[in-house]
Amino acid sequence: MEALSSSGVQRRGFILIAIAAVLWGTVGISTRTLYELTATDALSIGFFRLALATPAMVFMAAVAAPRGVRLSRRDTLIAILVGVLLALYQWCYFTAISLSGVTVATLVTLCTAPVIAALVAVPLAGERLSWAIALALVLALVGTALLIGVQPHMQLAPATVVGASFALGSAAGYALLTVCGRLMSAQAHPLLLNRIAFPVGALLLLLIALPSGLTVSYPPIGWGLLLYLGLVPTALAYALFFIGMRSTAATSATIITLLEPLTATLLATALFEEQLPPLGLVGGALLLAALGVLYSRKSSA
Repeated sequence: MEALSSSGVQRRGFILIAIAAVLWGTVGISTRTLYELTATDALSIGFFRLALATPAMVFMAAVAAPRGVRLSRRDTLIAILVGVLLALYQWCYFTAISLSGVTVATLVTLCTAPVIAALVAVPLAGERLSWAIALALVLALVGTALLIGVQPHMQLAPATVVGASFALGSAAGYALLTVCGRLMSAQAHPLLLNRIAFPVGALLLLLIALPSGLTVSYPPIGWGLLLYLGLVPTALAYALFFIGMRSTAATSATIITLLEPLTATLLATALFEEQLPPLGLVGGALLLAALGVLYSRKSSA
């Protein structure tokens, strides 16, 4: 009975992280629409995304977190670190997009994050790489590469190389953020973590954005999109993600979140009539196969 209960908790964590990844997959479409509506920049969007998510995080923590429960000093420090990583990995990713384009930035970030998480989680979180995780990792990396598709005519200009370096920084930040979620103690409620992390991340992004100018003028539809970005693929998605992380290995979590590019690609194809790369459907199938391997592993645990 205890084994069944543990398996059920693991499946629940898998599903929560998968939902979060699907919600994150809507960020690209929303951001692209914002760029078409007004002359804004990535740091401004990133700041408002975290800033608008913060009140929702505080409210959810007040409602859902057990009364009287507080984070220990260690967990508070981890929460602050998560906030710094939230800001830095978004800043690196936005910078990578401006230098090397969406395709290279997304490919480097999403394909290397699971590898970095796997390497870091072994010494820091005491995780081990089972054959199932290794198989899922390979399927996910190949699937993501095929789904995003690097065009043969792309030239490795200096800006592209620098952009790819920022994308690696983004991947490292996201991977470390994921491992931090596993390092939280069992007594630390994840919503209390978010209540600290998001204000820290928003403040850091504000400090980075202010020297170049923060864009604050948006049409009503633009503010609506910013509000959506803050509440749904940020506040809600990260709440689901960190709750799911309590019962999910960091390596598995980064593989599951590769549903994000799959969702983004399908939405771009449906809404903006973008074409999938020739092997895009094969890549999507490999991603789903990787998720199937992980889910089967948890169901049989």
